[in-house]
Amino acid sequence: MLRWFGRPRLCLLRAPQPPAGPRVPNRAAAGSAGASAAGRTSVTSLPLSYVVFDGPAPQPPLVFLHGLLGSKGNFRAIARALVQRSGRKPDLVERLVSVDISPTESVAVTDFPAYISAMRRVSIPSGIPRSTARRLAEDQLRPAIQVSAVRQFLLTNLVEAEGRYMWRANLEAISHHMANIVGFPVFHTPYPGTTLFLAGSDSPYVSSEDYPEIERLFPEAEIQYIPGAGHWVHADKSQEFITAICNFLLLP
Repeated sequence: MLRWFGRPRLCLLRAPQPPAGPRVPNRAAAGSAGASAAGRTSVTSLPLSYVVFDGPAPQPPLVFLHGLLGSKGNFRAIARALVQRSGRKPDLVERLVSVDISPTESVAVTDFPAYISAMRRVSIPSGIPRSTARRLAEDQLRPAIQVSAVRQFLLTNLVEAEGRYMWRANLEAISHHMANIVGFPVFHTPYPGTTLFLAGSDSPYVSSEDYPEIERLFPEAEIQYIPGAGHWVHADKSQEFITAICNFLLLP
């Protein structure tokens, strides 16, 4: 039972691959993976960074998982608004909302490889004010990333540590595993719960070509498009985003 609202714009783009170059050094990730002598990779778990709004409660929570190069801060205002309207009612949150992504490979539509390449080429001197560092980073991103909103989003990953500026995200690891990130594993067991695929009408990430796979894996799914929104639906059309989720959860 697949329901959808609005017609998607199907736009298949292949992101350019700028050459590698100098970059701002990344902080070493705690618990990073290391290769063993046998060629196998050992993986150490990392502590989960999270923020709880409205304090602990006995009801099941409404959980947000941010996307690649995002952070929990991206959803702070959205989370507060939903807390005020939801009450965290236990019989209303046991369902899934997928925001502008489908259970298919996104190699042909994603620009993230280009973003990662541009970020790795950024070089910023030490000991300068944060405002200057941010301006220099944006200037270096501009040739490869013309959309200002995208540059501003990427710049949320720029942090300072001991006088040096670096990217909060582990660009080396992301670049190395990009094929896995933009791919999608094969699943045979569907998710039977009620699901909303909430997409931007101006984004190519959820198209009519994805409908058969969505219906196979999420038989109780509906697809809704928010007019005028791109990939970052919650930022482009925040009120419409909140309203769509509240309607889906049957909230006032």
